[in-house]
Amino acid sequence: MRNKEWEFIVNPIVDVSFSSASEADFAPALRFARNFGEDRFVGLEYYADFGKIGDFLPVQQQSQQLFAVTDFKVSAVEVELGAGYGFTPGSDRFVFKAILGYAFPVSGKSASDNAPSTPLGMGTSARSPNVLLTK
Repeated sequence: MRNKEWEFIVNPIVDVSFSSASEADFAPALRFARNFGEDRFVGLEYYADFGKIGDFLPVQQQSQQLFAVTDFKVSAVEVELGAGYGFTPGSDRFVFKAILGYAFPVSGKSASDNAPSTPLGMGTSARSPNVLLTK
């Protein structure tokens, strides 16, 4: 859910391993942020890893972290910075994160077409790729 001032994102991630065990973990993420205009956001992000679907880990072994984040642009570079705190013994206690992003120009599109509609969020680009490959 997004409007001009706020965004609330729910990302119910299913993480599938390519190992021989091939387990699927449930690792949801949430984002709640305030838009201050001109590609500037401040918010909270929650990340969890509950473990194998159908057989969640005990709470002490789960990873659950809350991050205070800020997103902004420096020229054409998107920047997200955050500091996170882990709530369970299975989490990292204190974590810093930094994500840098750049939208490469695409032939046949104007610069405004390549501009992101929102900043980076929850560890991934906030828009789908718009790359066209031709021969």
